[in-house]
Amino acid sequence: MKARKKRKFKKLYWLLLALAAAPLSFVLLLLYEPARYEPPDFAYSREVSPYLTHELSPQFYNGAQRGEPFDLVVIQKGINDIVARSKWPREFDGISFSAPAVLFVPDSIILMGTVNIKGVEFVVTIVAEPGVDEQGLLNLRVAKVKVGAMNITILARVMAKTMYQQRLATTPLNAQDLRAKIAGSLLNDEPFEPVFKVEDKKVRVKKITIEQEKLTIHLTPASD
Repeated sequence: MKARKKRKFKKLYWLLLALAAAPLSFVLLLLYEPARYEPPDFAYSREVSPYLTHELSPQFYNGAQRGEPFDLVVIQKGINDIVARSKWPREFDGISFSAPAVLFVPDSIILMGTVNIKGVEFVVTIVAEPGVDEQGLLNLRVAKVKVGAMNITILARVMAKTMYQQRLATTPLNAQDLRAKIAGSLLNDEPFEPVFKVEDKKVRVKKITIEQEKLTIHLTPASD
């Protein structure tokens, strides 16, 4: 009898210990900071990124004007320079977002940043897997959303859709507006025709290739 009571006591002890540790584990998961999160130095400047003005924009414009297939190559260091020169933090409904960092890894784009909610900071990670399907439509699929080490993908989609619908209620967007198409793709996995106009020329995204620290967009001339 004594041995049986002792075993029951041990089981109860470990159960209570597990219940007590659960909230702490939850908090630790949320506050976890991924090792690869290394935001660039942020110093807001009115000067536009030289990478954007001297490399990326000319590469896109000149390629479009030639009227031939071309590749737009975006490097991780360059895109982070563009991002870092923007004005941060940015706020929405009392939530502050700052120190973003973009990573290119094989087949995925990772956006990481710090979210501040009432003085408590969390690192949010968004993994996108953009691609062009067999019909030539582009989808900017969000594969995963994490806060710290906790996966909140489903919850994040629901919240994002709600916030977007609230914004549409006050600022309606034309369904053909590029911003609406991008939002539909990110929030609802809705692919769209990836045709963009550059002055009197149109180009179409045919394929997206993502390698370590480099993204390549393969483009071709598009007709009306």
